[in-house]
Amino acid sequence: AAHVWTDGAVFDVQGGANYTAAIGDWVRINAVTVSTFDVTVFKASGAPQVPVRTRQVFTSGTAATYTLPTGCIAIDVEMVGGGGGGGAAITNVGTNGTASTWSGGSLSAGLGVGGGTGAAGIGGAGGASANGDVNIAGGTGGGGDNNAGTTQGGQGGVSFFGGAGGGGANTAGAAAAANSGSGGGGSGNNGATSGAGGGSGGYVRKLITSPAATYTYTVGAAGTGGAAGTNAGGNGAAGIIIVTEFYT
Repeated sequence: AAHVWTDGAVFDVQGGANYTAAIGDWVRINAVTVSTFDVTVFKASGAPQVPVRTRQVFTSGTAATYTLPTGCIAIDVEMVGGGGGGGAAITNVGTNGTASTWSGGSLSAGLGVGGGTGAAGIGGAGGASANGDVNIAGGTGGGGDNNAGTTQGGQGGVSFFGGAGGGGANTAGAAAAANSGSGGGGSGNNGATSGAGGGSGGYVRKLITSPAATYTYTVGAAGTGGAAGTNAGGNGAAGIIIVTEFYT
């Protein structure tokens, strides 16, 4: 009968995906330690087994449906939540970003990626992340200069993908790079407290080795910058979901 080599803590299967041996295949097992092994597969033709990969990138979508491609045996999902908007002044905070989520099937609880918080005066907090193999909280936005008459806004929080908006020097805060999940920059306001940067969305990555046929996903939306007193805060960036698909 066909034998399945399961990629995991004991067997490190070439290509990082499970492999079902077929008639005529050769499988080489190399002991790395007394309890862990490298598994290299040679197809019946003699060529090494190299998994085919495809990738889908989602830059928007709310409660949208992902359908597993035919023949796909594993997916690697990584995503970041939406970044918060930068503040314009102490009373004109940026709005929050929202979470990116991936739910259904074996991940019924979803992979929560918190959106960054927009704020003025105090930098917005980065979003939390959970349920992945890798969970990295979003970066906190920089604080605005809180002395009247100063001009420098805070930088937006930096996400796993970079692209934060810069703080304005007596100008509007800069927007974060598209779909980076980073925070917008705070504005510099001469004669008033300058705005702080919005926080970035959190990052999560999960390898799913027995994927379901469909999943429901949402790409986190961006927070908007605070309305202008003298100058407006920069907008945060929407999140992103990247799905890498593996085949035998």
